[in-house]
Amino acid sequence: TQSSGRLRRARVKLSEVEGDVCKLKAWMGRALVVDLSRGIAKHVELPKWVLKSFIGGRGLGAKVVYDAVPRRLDPLHEDNVLVMAVGPLTGTPFYASSRFTVSSKSPLTGTIFDSNCGGRWGAALKASGLDALIVRGRAPRLTVLVVDEGEARLIDAEHLRGAPTSQAMRSVGEDLGGDYEVVCIGPAGENMARMACIRAGEDHVAGRGGLGAVMGSKRLKAIAVRGSRRVEVHDEEGLRRLCGLALKRLRSNPITGKALPDMGTPFLMRVVNDHGALPTRNFRESSFDGAEGLSAEALKPMLRGRRGCPGCPIACKKVVEVGGEVGRQPEYESLWALGPMCGVGELSEVVRLAWLCDELGLDTISTGSTIACAMELTEVGVAEVGVRWGDAEGARRLIEDIAYGRGWGSRLAEGSMRLASALGRPELSMSVKGLELPGYDPRSMYGQALAYATSNRGGCHLRAYMVASEILGVPVLLDRLSPLGKADLVALYEDLSAAVDSLVVCKFLLLELDEDVLAEALRAATGLPYTRAELLKAGERVCCLERLFNVEEGLSASSDQLPPRLRPPHMDDMLREYYAVRGWPDGKPSPSKLAELELPGGRLEL
Repeated sequence: TQSSGRLRRARVKLSEVEGDVCKLKAWMGRALVVDLSRGIAKHVELPKWVLKSFIGGRGLGAKVVYDAVPRRLDPLHEDNVLVMAVGPLTGTPFYASSRFTVSSKSPLTGTIFDSNCGGRWGAALKASGLDALIVRGRAPRLTVLVVDEGEARLIDAEHLRGAPTSQAMRSVGEDLGGDYEVVCIGPAGENMARMACIRAGEDHVAGRGGLGAVMGSKRLKAIAVRGSRRVEVHDEEGLRRLCGLALKRLRSNPITGKALPDMGTPFLMRVVNDHGALPTRNFRESSFDGAEGLSAEALKPMLRGRRGCPGCPIACKKVVEVGGEVGRQPEYESLWALGPMCGVGELSEVVRLAWLCDELGLDTISTGSTIACAMELTEVGVAEVGVRWGDAEGARRLIEDIAYGRGWGSRLAEGSMRLASALGRPELSMSVKGLELPGYDPRSMYGQALAYATSNRGGCHLRAYMVASEILGVPVLLDRLSPLGKADLVALYEDLSAAVDSLVVCKFLLLELDEDVLAEALRAATGLPYTRAELLKAGERVCCLERLFNVEEGLSASSDQLPPRLRPPHMDDMLREYYAVRGWPDGKPSPSKLAELELPGGRLEL
């Protein structure tokens, strides 16, 4: 490879208040801003008020995107930013904290967006001395960005054009040598498919929202990071003591201590199907006859190992063997999207389709859902896409065509909403705000229905995981077909999820640990007097800033709607109650709510 050398550097103080430069524990206090168009890299010092108010990860990414991205900008324009951010718990002894978030304006939804990812890359970014890496501009050629101990350089990557993700990560590692951690895009990202993902190691993907296409638009094939700096915390002994107590709780919990370690997320397949909540054939049905054949129990003979993120006692990742080929066990969402959603019931075929998506750099949820939409469009005679229910081989061809922008694949690469709308049948896209829904039927869970509708990034179960209380009984089992109290709970879970994504830790912890434990961990790490209420207030601040961005982009309460076939009873009543709880009349944050949360706050000039 040919290196273009170190980028030109400049130091800039980001603080608007003299003396507000971060010298807090647990944060590194700076970000690296790389302009690929100009060949400039600069370190910016992050002020205390930003870190204390937005914490890190998703919150820090939301603040940067809100301030740096012009409204109504095409997400694939070079002026869009890509923010990779970690939190104050990243790189500390606290469990499930080896994560990072990727934030940008989504090419799939047009909303502010973040995607969360595990593995080792986040800890490496923190060890390089950074809380965030901010990329803007567009390189003249396909490029690898290398961040070594916080310093940046660019390497030509034209020889990797078209390379699948595993090959690209391996090649970058071999070329650089040393202990770099690598994230990369596949052909789908290079060709700017709107559901392209970013892969981080063999087991981890920042999947949703098409942020891989943003990397592709910047001609950025991969980002390699390494560092050796230690994260200083306020009370390391107290943090380790808290970990010991948390470990006992996590191991005694039937989900975090048994189901996830033994089976991974596929344990959900039979549970969700038994509740009549498994979306099948583009949500036309709510159960799948072949669900048992796609379950964790069916996968058990294929298992060849278990692994997880560094320092995580849950270790939910599994290794399986199919036809002599060994790879990661697909998550529940992947098995569902490429299986029941498309009417495919052969386990080995579904696993191979998931592996293909990983290699080509495609989000399995949006890809499977868009193929299911194409199957229904074909069935009703609107178009002849060449694929029908249960056709695994046809799905495989479409996945490849989506990644390489060929034939019908180039139209499916736009996502199900654009595909169905262009053919005059927008109601056949099972999406909210353009983001394809995940594998839980909202007609069977009223709280999850509301969570899908109100999610700022589009149809998503991870903004408020009501599945926990409506199906799994965590912390208590609720009546899933009742609207009572759901607005308050969705708002609470959204705030808590935003805080967790800003720390940044894995949401599986919430199946046992609560906000009091997380606030205590944040106090021990930073030395700041965070309380449960302050942690939730920070989460609310992040949710409200995201909503404000979307409102300024032209979204409104009318955007908070499910597809017609999926709207449960009482939906309008739940939405009205939700807006009242939020202080968002007509879906827009009120001036008093913005003042209460001190939003949008001082502007960050990058």
